Amino acid sequence: MRIRLTAGETVLNATLDDNATARDFASLLPLTLQMNDLLKREKYGHLPRSLTAGGESRSSYEIGDIIYWSPGPDIAIFYDHDGQSIPDPGIIVLGEIGSGADAFTQYDGTVDVTIEAVD
Repeated sequence: MRIRLTAGETVLNATLDDNATARDFASLLPLTLQMNDLLKREKYGHLPRSLTAGGESRSSYEIGDIIYWSPGPDIAIFYDHDGQSIPDPGIIVLGEIGSGADAFTQYDGTVDVTIEAVD
């Protein structure tokens, strides 16, 4: 499934993975989250509820990854890489921004991000 993320004047396109967690996330769309900065590498926002487990948990990420972190329950968008790994229980990748994730560097601190299905 294709999704669109809008933060201020920034509009980014992404594709969700085909796993149970990503499908459950898609059921929440459209969604606007207040996303905060963490470690100058990611924007994260608190979801209204936990998501179904079903994607592969891992401790690494790539720039452009949209992930689910279950203890939050939060999603995060990685816009930079600091070489650090993610602590237990790890993350589940929901999808990936095709290009332009580094645009989040212009939003210092908190930004409202609207996420909606495109198809």
